Amino acid sequence: MSGLLKERFGCARDERGQMTVELAVMIPVLVAIAVIAMNAMLFFSECAAFDRLARNAVRVFATSPAYGEDANQSCAAALDAIEEGMGITDKNYLEASVSVASESFGQKRFRATLRFTPTLFGMGLKSSVFGVSLPQLEHSTELVVDVYKPGVLF
Repeated sequence: MSGLLKERFGCARDERGQMTVELAVMIPVLVAIAVIAMNAMLFFSECAAFDRLARNAVRVFATSPAYGEDANQSCAAALDAIEEGMGITDKNYLEASVSVASESFGQKRFRATLRFTPTLFGMGLKSSVFGVSLPQLEHSTELVVDVYKPGVLF
């Protein structure tokens, strides 16, 4: 009978358990793929929320600054609004920044940047694994605005 099984199915009885060994070898690979996919989806989700919040914060705080307020103070106010809206203080894997540069005709270019550190299902990861460094992902959005200056004509 065993010769008929070997002939028909191409395996002998002493090969039982091979599937268990293959599964044990594949589990770490599957976990690594799951962590990569989870980090990619989390990064894309945070980028979408960041784009919306950053543009809105720049639009609100930079286009009409308070009396005596300069562009750097507008950056700080926009950054506070972004951090509050995204809850960055609660998320140890995110970091945001806002910078400003001058453009022609008195316009200002505001650049908001989000830095994402890979995470292991919400827990922090080491900066390197087996000597391979894990890069920090970065996403930026820019908005050029004409800053309102009371009493100044264009």
